[in-house]
Amino acid sequence: MKVRIIVDSTADLIPEVKEKIIVVPMTVRFGDEEFIDGVTINHKEFYEKLVETDIMPTTSQATPAMFDEHFKRIAEAGESAVVLTLASKLSGTYQSAMLAASQYENIYVVDSGSVAIGSGILAELALQLADSGMNAKEIAEKLEQEKKKVLIVAMVDTLEYLKRGGRVSKTVAFAGGLLNIKPVLSVSDGEILMLGKARGSKQGNNLLVTEIEKAGGVDFTKPLLLGYTGLSDVLLQKYIEDSKALWEQSKTELNTTVVGSVIGTHAGPGAVAVAFFKK
Repeated sequence: MKVRIIVDSTADLIPEVKEKIIVVPMTVRFGDEEFIDGVTINHKEFYEKLVETDIMPTTSQATPAMFDEHFKRIAEAGESAVVLTLASKLSGTYQSAMLAASQYENIYVVDSGSVAIGSGILAELALQLADSGMNAKEIAEKLEQEKKKVLIVAMVDTLEYLKRGGRVSKTVAFAGGLLNIKPVLSVSDGEILMLGKARGSKQGNNLLVTEIEKAGGVDFTKPLLLGYTGLSDVLLQKYIEDSKALWEQSKTELNTTVVGSVIGTHAGPGAVAVAFFKK
């Protein structure tokens, strides 16, 4: 029985992975303007609007009907599916998928506990497991184990967008701007946590490496993805160069991608991020 892998549009995927996966879109709103994520607005257009407006964008979860549309086709084709959603602590999309899946057999829903590039590497692992011959139930069970090892570590270029989203006070954001402070964050088990603050991108890049090492290091036998927010990957390439010793252990080419709307809304442009499986 063929296994389909399904994600919502908050998962960041490299093109070779995305073409093999079904993506259920979420909705992005800038005030009264509504867009279908990845359909009527792409990442470039999203960041252009984010920079141009003071309106904090919001996202709406995928509905049960959106998932049901795909589940119906999969069932009719005699196939099975594994559905990976962004963390249930961040969205009701997991509940939507569960509600739709309750009407079908051989469709398994997994709360990724992550988002963006973190969900992306789990989806890539799911594809690898499917290619190895695992059935949908086995893949879902394996992902439940492996998701506990996924960590996103990110450095934010400015506190402005965290301030807009109410994550930090105006006073902290103002002081951070004067001192050129770069917060280093992590996303683990569906929660965004502050790990530390650095002055300048060089010190921030070093702190990113330190936090990765503190987590136990990168398991280079599994998918790994580096991401950036905004319209340019210059800061990401600088980070890769500054932390070259860390990536020399990788036996494959480093994959990079632009990070989508959910993390991008709070991080703002100029953030760099790494998603990996801990050893």
